[in-house]
Amino acid sequence: MSIRDVVYQVYENSLSRSLDRSRLPRHVGVILDGNRRWAKTMGATAADGHRKGADKIGEFLTWCDEAGIELITLWLLSTDNLSRDQKEIDELSEIIVTTVERLAYMGHWRLHHVGDLKLLNEDHQRRITEAVESTKDSDGAMVNVAVGYGGRSEITEAVREFILTKASEGLNPEEIAVAVSDTEIESHLYTRGQPDPDLVIRTSGEQRLSGFMPWQTVHSEYYFCEAYWPDFRRTDFLRALRAYEARDRRHGR
Repeated sequence: MSIRDVVYQVYENSLSRSLDRSRLPRHVGVILDGNRRWAKTMGATAADGHRKGADKIGEFLTWCDEAGIELITLWLLSTDNLSRDQKEIDELSEIIVTTVERLAYMGHWRLHHVGDLKLLNEDHQRRITEAVESTKDSDGAMVNVAVGYGGRSEITEAVREFILTKASEGLNPEEIAVAVSDTEIESHLYTRGQPDPDLVIRTSGEQRLSGFMPWQTVHSEYYFCEAYWPDFRRTDFLRALRAYEARDRRHGR
C-alpha cells in the first residue's frame, strides 16, 4: 500500500467517525449516472461501462449498511433510457436483471421493484419478479430497484389507479374529483408505505433530477458528485452524508 493510499484511508476513517449517526438519512436515493461517459474515457464500450457500474452496486450497499441506512433507492433504468439504440438497451437490460438477481442471491437485502415492468421483455419481467419475491423474508435494509422508472409515468399511473379504484367503488366523476387528495395519490405510488427520500445523490456532475421521484423528493436534500458512478468512492458517499448532516432541514417551514 502506497503512502497516498494510507493517507487516504486515514482520512476516510476520520470522516466516518466524525458523522453523527443520529442525524443521518433513513432513505437515500441514488441516480447512478455516468457509466457510458466513464467507458468513453477508458476507450471501452457502453456495455463495459454498465457492467463496471453494476459491480459498484453491491459495494455501495455495503457502505449503506455500515452507515445504518434503512432504505435505498437505486435508479437503474429510466423510461428515457429505453429510447436508446436497441442493442445497447438489450445489453443494459440484461446487465441490470443479472445484477438484481445477484443482489437477491446474496440474501441480505429486501428488494422492491419500482417502475413499470411491462416495459421489459417477458423473460426480464419474470426474472426480476422472481428475484424480488425471493427476498421477502430478508432482514436487511430495503432496496428499491427502479427499473423502467419515470417520475411522470409513476404519477400518471397513480392517478389512473386512483380513478379506476374509485370508479369500481361506484363513485361518479364528480365524487371522484372531490375524493382526490395528496394522501390518495400517495397510496397509489410505487413507493406507497415508504418514507420519502431524505437524501438524493447524483453522480457524474449533472445537477438535475431528470424525473427521479418528483412527488417524493419535494423536501429531499440533494448532493451532486463529479465522479462518474463507476468511480464513486466510499469517501464520496461519506461526504454526501456529512453534507446532509450539516443541513438545517425545515421541510418548507
